[in-house]
Parts: sequence; C-alpha cells; structure tokens
Amino acid sequence: MTMKSLTAAAVVLFGTMSSTSFAADGCLEQIKNAGVLTAGTANLGVRPFLWQDESKTYGGFEWEIFKEIGQRIGAQDQKFVSTEWPTLIPGLKSGRWDIILSGMSATQERIQGADIRFSDPYFLLHDVVVVKSTSEIKSASDLKGKTLASTLGTLDSLNAHNLVSEGAAAEMRDFNDFGTPFVALRNGQVDAVVMDQATVMAQQEAMSDLRVLEGTLYYRAKPEWEKAEAAASYKLGGVAVGVRKECPDLLAAVNEALASMSEDGTRKAILEKYRVWSENQVKLTK
Repeated sequence: MTMKSLTAAAVVLFGTMSSTSFAADGCLEQIKNAGVLTAGTANLGVRPFLWQDESKTYGGFEWEIFKEIGQRIGAQDQKFVSTEWPTLIPGLKSGRWDIILSGMSATQERIQGADIRFSDPYFLLHDVVVVKSTSEIKSASDLKGKTLASTLGTLDSLNAHNLVSEGAAAEMRDFNDFGTPFVALRNGQVDAVVMDQATVMAQQEAMSDLRVLEGTLYYRAKPEWEKAEAAASYKLGGVAVGVRKECPDLLAAVNEALASMSEDGTRKAILEKYRVWSENQVKLTK
C-alpha cells in the first residue's frame, strides 16, 4: 500500500508521541489528520486471520474488518505492523500502533493488569486439540502424560496449562507465534497442539498429516480473575480491538463502526467469506 510522503511523515511523528500527547490532543482527530490507522498484529501468515499473497496484497477476515473500521472512523488508509505476540500490548502502550487487531481476546487481566481497553468483540474463539494423523491419541482423555504446545500469552495457552495443572497432560511448551507449535508437532517435539478453531479450520487443506480431536475446549478464566470475568459484558473468548486507555474517543468510534457492521450485515458477510461464521458468532456479549 503506497502513501504520500507527507502522510508517512505524519505517521512517523505520530508514532513517537507520548501517551500524554494522545490524552491531551485526542487520538481520533490525530488519526484522521494523519489519514492512516495503524494496527499491531501477530497474525500475519495465520489463515484465515491475515496473510499476504505474492504481490504483498493482504487477505483474511481481520484485514477486511480492519479496512471497514478504518473507513468508518474516517481514516482513508490502514496499515498493519507485524510483530510477535508478546510485544503487542507494550507496542500499543508506547504508541508504535494505534490499535491491536490480532485475534486478541478481551480479558480482565489485560484490561486491569495491562491497563488497556477493548472494543466490543467482532469474533468468538474456542479451542480444539490437534495431533498427528498417526498419533495414538484418540481423545482428550489420552493426553495424560503427553506434551502440549500453544502460543505464549493466549487463552489457548491458558487452556493448555490448565490441562497440565489438572493432571490431564504432563507438560506445556509455549511459542511466540501461531505457526511454530505445528512445526514442533510435526517434528515430534510435542504430542498435541491446543489452538483456536478458526486457525485450525483454515489450515485443513494443509493438514492432511494432522487430525483434530472431537470436542471443544471453552475458555476459562484464571482463578484470580474468575469473579471479574463473570461480571464482564463480553463472552470469554470474544476477540476485540485493543486501544490505549488514553484514547476513549477512538474506542467509541471503533465500537460505533463495529455496531454498524453488525447491523448492516457486513461482519457476517466477511466471516462467511472466510468460512468462520457460525450461530455462536451472532451474539458475542452475555
């Protein structure tokens, strides 16, 4: 995506501003003036969320949702900044990008602990377990004594760690991205991968050597966050846009854009296009 030099300069300047500047001047107006909305993502290459073809053109439902949000809040251009999962929140808070749009679920730990804010959800995730097609593992009950893998800092990882702590599996290994756990599985470094249904669903054509176990692992809150999560308006697993707490005007605009996308059928059409729409995507709040 090309941008005029003036716009690019504005983006560079924008990225160096402190959170105090954002609070004083208003994030939304600065974004409109710059003409570009930037989003941090750790999903590049993870279908059906986000990828690029040989011409560097983006595809994926998060790209299409991002475009809609940008256009509906008044930012003509949209730019993804690819990074690793653990840097998404620090990068947001330091102003490296305006929002997080990267398959990140809203949680009270991130809201209260990391002190960021989330929009209303635009997608709902749950987990499945993936093994080699030749594996002796036939169901979740066969994971006892086995090594699991997932992505660091995700609810998928929390689910896997819960299985280990409950004695349903022996060990858990975290990786910094969404592809490496499957590499580790194929290489025999782990016995199973715990991952969200959308990531796994989109990989079916490339997973002839892998198998998805029957059953669903719904997300569960950490014990210390159970009460707070029970009081939250979103369903745990609801994927949302992360925004700095200093940007309430931007958060309100994003929520308005998402609401209009649901009302006019755009969100459903995008999710159907990428074959991740289901009835549990209709209502993402309690």
